[in-house]
Amino acid sequence: QVQLVESGGGLVQPGGSLSVSCAASETVFVINDMGWYRQAPGKQRELVAIATNSGIRNYGDSVKGRFTISREHGKNTVYLQMNSLTPDDTAVYYCNAAYWRGNFWGQGIQVTVSP
Repeated sequence: QVQLVESGGGLVQPGGSLSVSCAASETVFVINDMGWYRQAPGKQRELVAIATNSGIRNYGDSVKGRFTISREHGKNTVYLQMNSLTPDDTAVYYCNAAYWRGNFWGQGIQVTVSP
């Protein structure tokens, strides 16, 4: 079982910035895909951003141009820099890791954007 340890998040005013990070307990293999999803109250979980070990970066439409995911090649840690935050970005953000061992989720971290 792979553990995902999330950190960061919190409360920020509209227009502000926050960052979150996620470190996987996997120490032998490089995880193919690591990224973030989010779920707001009453809504379905949606893609925020994914970083593959091969260097591909994919973003959800609602965060393109505002959020940046980063990941060092060969490392099982991923970072998400969130800029120009709006109240619509308020959600629980979940780290995700997908590779041959399976698909794993972090426990989630709250991001709240409010005046």
